[in-house]
Amino acid sequence: MKGKDERLSAIRQLIKSNSIQNQDELLDLLQKEGFDVTQATLSRDLRFLQVVKIPADNGTYIYSFGADPTLQETSQIYIQDFLRGYLSVETSGNMVVIKTYQGHANTVCNAIDNLDLPEILGTVAGENTMFAVLREGVTKEQFEKSLREQIPGVEIN
Repeated sequence: MKGKDERLSAIRQLIKSNSIQNQDELLDLLQKEGFDVTQATLSRDLRFLQVVKIPADNGTYIYSFGADPTLQETSQIYIQDFLRGYLSVETSGNMVVIKTYQGHANTVCNAIDNLDLPEILGTVAGENTMFAVLREGVTKEQFEKSLREQIPGVEIN
């Protein structure tokens, strides 16, 4: 008989490699893999794995994995680092200039890099200023909207 760890691993793999719309589909796939599992056990496993339903391209919903709480905590640390260190944000063309407190530019730059803003091509930090280059075609408004979404409370000049 296969154990819980094997079953959880199988559920992860099945959800990653299939567009599963409901528990019945997943239960059938697990049984084909040799797992003797009940609907109630499957429901508990899905909660444990933080499985959620997300919209699919065809208008239906499929199983996926919820946000990793560790990643959310890490993002919060980067947001706090940014907010503690920056003084101003100004955009000119495809260049973003972020003024920081003395010695905070590397921390603010690291925060921006790790928040993975898709609008940013790259960053460079000095002592109290950091620069970011926007990707080709990204407007000032698109960048500012994305920054505000990632870092609530940021003030942009």
